[in-house]
Amino acid sequence: MWECVNFLIFTFTHFHIYTLTMRIFLIGFMGSGKTFWGTKIAESLQIPFYDLDAVIVGELEMTIPEIFKIKGEEFFRYKEKQVLEELVAKKESFVLSSGGGTPCFFNNIKFMKRHGKVVWLNTSTQVLQQRLMKERLTRPLLQDISESELHTYIVRKLGERKMYYEQADVTVREDELLLEPLISLLK
Repeated sequence: MWECVNFLIFTFTHFHIYTLTMRIFLIGFMGSGKTFWGTKIAESLQIPFYDLDAVIVGELEMTIPEIFKIKGEEFFRYKEKQVLEELVAKKESFVLSSGGGTPCFFNNIKFMKRHGKVVWLNTSTQVLQQRLMKERLTRPLLQDISESELHTYIVRKLGERKMYYEQADVTVREDELLLEPLISLLK
């Protein structure tokens, strides 16, 4: 799989190799489709895909709920920042699905904007509620929330995170998203 694209540009007596980097950071609330769309975008652009949570799980050999329970959210958020910075330092091109809270801590949103293009998958609260209802027990922040409280929680958390999500370079309505128009926006 290609991580970068090299272009040769010839002049009369010299040639230059230019390397294009493309780092795409997908942000949005949990359940917004970041992993689904990230794999599609990466495949289309022929660059690697990383799910930030999956990288952390692989490094720590613990599930996200285990990390939250044993080490706490503060540890997790710090690890998230560390892994994000390591990926940027090591990889020229990729698509990254961030955690829903990633942009909201340690100035991660500014870091991502400095090192690539940030895309907010803005998903309706109704769609989020439908998706998260099925996954509630695997999401550490939702485990103690009843089905009847879920919608209120989503609305409140989105309100808290919106100021970070709105800093994205590109905002797309996930429930209306088509791959090819999105790829055109990213090039």
